[in-house]
Amino acid sequence: MKKELNEIMVNEIYAVENLLKALEKQHSCLVKSDAITLENCTAEVDKCNKDIAAWEMKRRQLTQGKAMSDIINNIDDNELYENYRKIKKLLEEVRLQKDTNELLIKQGLSFTNRVISILNPSRNAKTYNSYGKVSR
Repeated sequence: MKKELNEIMVNEIYAVENLLKALEKQHSCLVKSDAITLENCTAEVDKCNKDIAAWEMKRRQLTQGKAMSDIINNIDDNELYENYRKIKKLLEEVRLQKDTNELLIKQGLSFTNRVISILNPSRNAKTYNSYGKVSR
């Protein structure tokens, strides 16, 4: 089981590294506002997510749903422990990159909506509410 688990973890590391590269490519497309390439990046991220999910399912079948931290502590294999730490580190980098990309997307949408509201203002009559603020 130790050897099989180690092989699965190595493949998971490779898949997570590919996802991180795809997210970094997506980040550069967001910064450059390259919508055409961004669409391709999204498809690449989806493919990487499917690969990771496949390896995760194989790992869960092998470990029968037990927690990885318990398995790593019980097996007491140095290589397995290092691979586990590497996966945890990579997943944290992926989470950070994903959050950064989401923030850039939200900022872009906010800017676009603001420009649209400036170019096409609301035609409704403005009224005041009970606090003296203009309601929209």
